[in-house]
Amino acid sequence: MTLTLNYTYRIYPDSKQEEMLSEWLEICRRSYNYALRELKDWIASRKCPIDRCSLESEYIMSADYPFPSYHFQQNQLPKAKKVFPSLSKIPSQVLQTNIRRLHDAWDFFRNRGFGFPRFKKYGQMKSLLFPQFRSNPLTGWQIKLPKLGNVQINLHRPIPNGFVIKQVRVIKKASGWFAVINIQSDLNLPEIETPFGHFLGIDVGLSSYLATSDNHVEKGRKFFKTEHRRLKVLQRRLARKQKRSKNYEKARLKVEKQHNHIAFKRKDYQFKLAHKCCDMGDSIFMEDIDFRIMAKGFLGKHSLDAGFGQFRDILKYVCKVRGKYFGLVDHRGTSQTCPNCRAQVRKTLSDRFHVCHECGYGVDNFVDRDVSAAQEICFKG
Repeated sequence: MTLTLNYTYRIYPDSKQEEMLSEWLEICRRSYNYALRELKDWIASRKCPIDRCSLESEYIMSADYPFPSYHFQQNQLPKAKKVFPSLSKIPSQVLQTNIRRLHDAWDFFRNRGFGFPRFKKYGQMKSLLFPQFRSNPLTGWQIKLPKLGNVQINLHRPIPNGFVIKQVRVIKKASGWFAVINIQSDLNLPEIETPFGHFLGIDVGLSSYLATSDNHVEKGRKFFKTEHRRLKVLQRRLARKQKRSKNYEKARLKVEKQHNHIAFKRKDYQFKLAHKCCDMGDSIFMEDIDFRIMAKGFLGKHSLDAGFGQFRDILKYVCKVRGKYFGLVDHRGTSQTCPNCRAQVRKTLSDRFHVCHECGYGVDNFVDRDVSAAQEICFKG
C-alpha cells in the first residue's frame, strides 16, 4: 500500500521570487477564467433556441466545435502561448494543473452536487501546483522550484526516510508563503479492515467538544468566539476604508490574517485531540452525521466554529497513519438509547444526564448523556 502524506512548511521567497509568484498567480487566474469562459460558451451555444433570436448578443460556437474537455484545452495551450506570450513565463505543467483544477470543479458539479464553477476575481487565485520532480528538490534549507530557483524554506521537520517528494503546492496566505509537500512511500502497512483491540466510541457536541465511551469528556472549544472581538474591530476598520485603495488592502490583509489564525488554532487542536483519541483505543467509532445539515440549524454558527467534519476527517487520517481502525455507525437513536439494556430513554436538550428506569443505569451515579451516547456508539461498532 502506498502511503501519502502532506507536510506544510513556511517558505521565504525574496522580493524577485515573490514578484514572479504573484505574476504567475495572476496569469493562472486569467487562464482559468478564459477556459471557463470557453466552457460556458459551449454550453450556451448548445441550449440556444433555434426558432428565435436572442435579445442580447451571444457568442455562438459552430455545431461541430468539440466539447472543451481537459485534454482538448490542454492541447490548445501551445497555440495559446503564441497568442498570449505571458503564458510562457510559467512552467508548462503548472498551467496544465491549473486547467485540471477547472475540470475537477466541473466534475464535482456534475457528479457530486457542487455548484457550477465560477470566475475568479483579482487576488482569488491562491496556489500553484508543481506536479512532478525528476530529483529531490530539497537541499539543506532550500527548495528548488522550476523557473523560480532556490527558495528559502523552514524545514522544521525532516522528510522521513523512504519517502519520495511527488508534488509541491505553493500557497499564498496573508501571513506569508507556504509549501505543501506531497510525499509518498511504498510501505508495507497492513490494511485494517476489521476492528481489533480496545473499542472506543466518540460522541461530538457543542457543550462538550467530545465524550468517549471510557468516560472521558473534552471541554468545548469556541475558536471563533474567543477571537471574535478582535475580528470585529478589524472588520469595522476595513468597512471605513475606500475600496481598491492601499489602506483598504492593508486592512483586508489583517482581516484575512485573523481568519487564518483562527483556522490554524482549530486545526492544531484537532490534530492533537485526534492523536489523544488514538492513544485511548485501537478501534475508534463515530457517528455518520452529515454535519453540513447540522450547520443549517439554529446553532449553525457554533457548529461551523467547532469544525466537526474536519475533525472527523483528521481523525480518520491519523488512525490510518498510526495503524488504528476507524469506522462510522448509524447516528439514529444514539442519545435516546440506554447503552446498558438498549431501552428507549427519551431526553430533551435540557436533560444532560442519562437515567434509565428499566435497568437502573444512571440512577445511583450521574452519567453524562454524551458519555452514554458514546457508549452506545461503541456498542454499535
